[in-house]
Amino acid sequence: MSFLEAIILGIVQGLTEFIPISSTAHLVFASRWTNIYNGNASQITATMAVIQLGTLAAVFVYFASDIWGIASAFIRDHFALVTGGSGRKFPGTGGIRPIWLSEEAWLGWLIIIGSIPIGTIGLIFKDFIEGEGTKNLWFISIMLIAIALLLAVAEFVGSQRKSLVNLGITDAIVVGLAQVLALMPGASRSGSTIMGGLFAGQSRETAARFSFLLSIPAITASGLLELKEAWEILPQESFMPLFVATFVSCVVGYLAIWFLMAFLKKRSTAIFIIYRLILGTVLLVLLWQGVISPTIS
Repeated sequence: MSFLEAIILGIVQGLTEFIPISSTAHLVFASRWTNIYNGNASQITATMAVIQLGTLAAVFVYFASDIWGIASAFIRDHFALVTGGSGRKFPGTGGIRPIWLSEEAWLGWLIIIGSIPIGTIGLIFKDFIEGEGTKNLWFISIMLIAIALLLAVAEFVGSQRKSLVNLGITDAIVVGLAQVLALMPGASRSGSTIMGGLFAGQSRETAARFSFLLSIPAITASGLLELKEAWEILPQESFMPLFVATFVSCVVGYLAIWFLMAFLKKRSTAIFIIYRLILGTVLLVLLWQGVISPTIS
């Protein structure tokens, strides 16, 4: 992988990881265009996962105060609960949150609960996810369209009333199960989780914020696991370009988060739905006409 290819992949990853248009789909396109590793599926998958660590860093930077508040409150409240040192109780939220946990500590539990489905399914189907089947453009184009339609339905039927302080276990389970769809190429982690949040009645901004916070455990586990494997299967000369790609994805990812959070405060996800529908349809037509190959050849 050259430095130019690394920069291209970093830009694509940073732009598409958080905007709900599927980073995997666009990285598959980019990997075909640049022909990195001569189309080796396992090497491409490892590269994608490692570059995701750059967008993870972007989440840590953008949500630094939120993450610090959640982590410190989680430790403080549970330490006080175990030792009986404070006996402090917090105003409840209609039975959604235990009164001995602050809002930040409860959000920590929701992130843990919501991360269980993708962690479990991801480990079980790890070999399939890393295989060539997940790079098939027939499957990617169908998922682009399917999630677009589901996101449109979620926009229509969701009450969009809940804020972060109103989230409960049901929200964590619904969004956590939706995040499992992100294991399917073309689905989009942010698209799937925002869709789940809207179905659960969350506001667009809340759904996006919870989506980004929920991505932290999954992206961390995936990236670190693949980093170990990448060290073994990638050519040694690729590590410096891989570092550059990761850094670029961090910078571009931060800007993408800022854009999406500002965008969803005032607008719906309609533009992303339309983009996904057009891209998925164009791909299906090109595949049907034999213009492009469904797999890397």
